[in-house]
Amino acid sequence: MSNAALTAAQTASRAWQETFNRGDAKGCADFYSPEAVMKVTPFGEFRGRKEIQKFWEKIISDGFSDVEYLDPELTVVDDQSVHLKSRWRMNKAHGVITNELWVLQPDGAALLTEDEFEVAT
Repeated sequence: MSNAALTAAQTASRAWQETFNRGDAKGCADFYSPEAVMKVTPFGEFRGRKEIQKFWEKIISDGFSDVEYLDPELTVVDDQSVHLKSRWRMNKAHGVITNELWVLQPDGAALLTEDEFEVAT
């Protein structure tokens, strides 16, 4: 088990939630790798940081805030990768994360390369 990857994923996941709750869409997008793919049911698929940032800008401008992960499960995939799944809720929606794939970077931080989740209001 890679403690470095697990620790980095836990740290990055918490920081992403805090960044979203501050209303910082660009900051949220910066947690994704440049080639990341985000699939959001029912909104569609978003590729790369620019598209992902636009999605978060829209969500934040529509008044969504206060995201909280409920009982997240993190599974080490290999020495560089950690899979996260969780139920989540916020002020105007809830849902489930089926796949966040956090990958350890050379600088020791983790970035999302895949993000798949469902939104219900």
